[in-house]
Amino acid sequence: MIWHQTFIELPPLPRGFNLVTNEILAQAPDLANCEVGLLNLFIQHTSASLAINENADPDVRGDLERHFNVMVPEHADYYEHTLEGPDDTTSHIKSVMIGPSLNIPVTRGHLALGTWQGIYLCEHRNRASGRRIVATLQGRW
Repeated sequence: MIWHQTFIELPPLPRGFNLVTNEILAQAPDLANCEVGLLNLFIQHTSASLAINENADPDVRGDLERHFNVMVPEHADYYEHTLEGPDDTTSHIKSVMIGPSLNIPVTRGHLALGTWQGIYLCEHRNRASGRRIVATLQGRW
């Protein structure tokens, strides 16, 4: 088994569910020579998360954002951690619900995603800085 690790830098993205598969692939460790393996993606932030979902119809991304905003409303009067604005605690809650990491199989040099699957950066802040992801590839070359 061989291990490769790199850091992926994503620019600031708008709040919502942003399809970032191409950006991840452009900066990921050497997938092309990996016969079989596993790519772990871990976001180093507590107010954003990573997910895999529909990559073709942008309505899905909008529906997800609207649903999470109903589930975790910004202006609830019981939040205490609001130093950075009304999206402060809600960002952390959404991040916990979705999660900070993904494990994606690698087969013959490609991510083994389904036909309609893509990688999302789930940005939960109204105004966020860029995001950093640790990409660790373990596999057989």
